[in-house]
Amino acid sequence: MTSTYDAGHLRPTGDVRSLPVPDGLDGMRLDQAVSRLFGLSRTTAATLVEAGDALVDGVARPKSDRVSAGSWLEVVLPAPAAAPTVIAETVPGLRVVYSDDDIVVVDKPVGVAAHPSPGWSGPTVIGGLAALGHTIATSGAAERQGIVHRLDVGTTGVMVVAKSEQAYSLLKRAFKAREVEKRYHAVVQGHLDPLRGTVDAPIDRHPHHDYRWAVVAGGKPSITHYDTLEAFPAASLLDVRLETGRTHQIRVHLSTLRHPCVGDLTYGADPTLSARLGLARQWLHAHELAFEHPRTAEQVRFVSDYPDDLEVALRILRD
Repeated sequence: MTSTYDAGHLRPTGDVRSLPVPDGLDGMRLDQAVSRLFGLSRTTAATLVEAGDALVDGVARPKSDRVSAGSWLEVVLPAPAAAPTVIAETVPGLRVVYSDDDIVVVDKPVGVAAHPSPGWSGPTVIGGLAALGHTIATSGAAERQGIVHRLDVGTTGVMVVAKSEQAYSLLKRAFKAREVEKRYHAVVQGHLDPLRGTVDAPIDRHPHHDYRWAVVAGGKPSITHYDTLEAFPAASLLDVRLETGRTHQIRVHLSTLRHPCVGDLTYGADPTLSARLGLARQWLHAHELAFEHPRTAEQVRFVSDYPDDLEVALRILRD
């Protein structure tokens, strides 16, 4: 849609969208409403509003103003950023656990992203696999081709990448249908009560912090099962099984229970305990992954041992 506006109104520098505010956003801050409606970060939405690129009933308003259902919202969306480039580079510590014509299973080290993304200049699983000569499925966005699930940069462990188009399609479907068994081990602060349970709480972007996620009414359904494997004076080792796979799901759910992952300063972990254990990241490890092989239909299972930093922290807790 192309529109022309007088000086001081919307500047036609991007894609202009016009739509009424839905009932579900009634009473929400303008920047948050723009963020929700168009899938933008809160920072991007706030910058857009402050620049005068969002009108409510034809008038530019402060980002903190509340919107009303039925009001007409006109927004100039920013031009999409160019997709990050996949760079083939050797990734120290990235280990291939299994590979065939359809899938490659890796043990991901800390400090490595699953794929390139805006703002990330560090190593990636996709770049590491390219350096090792693995050809990945071309399905998916250019920077994340072959990726059917992800691990946080600070989370280690086992993950699978699709090499064939058939594998990509079937694995994406299996993850969406919750047919993949994903088990993590986590060391959390304190002792959970009950020792075994389920967290069923919706997750979405944090209303005030772009880099965090939170339990939010109206968020995406998120289900986490946990079981205490071992208890220490100040912490507990958990076996965690995910039904869904939201960003930061385990970290958010455990923090909501007031038992954040040890070392996870982003979600409220005690920095003193983190320092005592020598942790520079959350104690969270993708320990086990099981799924139906996309070509043979056989059930396959892969397990990853704890990396050194998590093993050392666990040893200190046990002493």
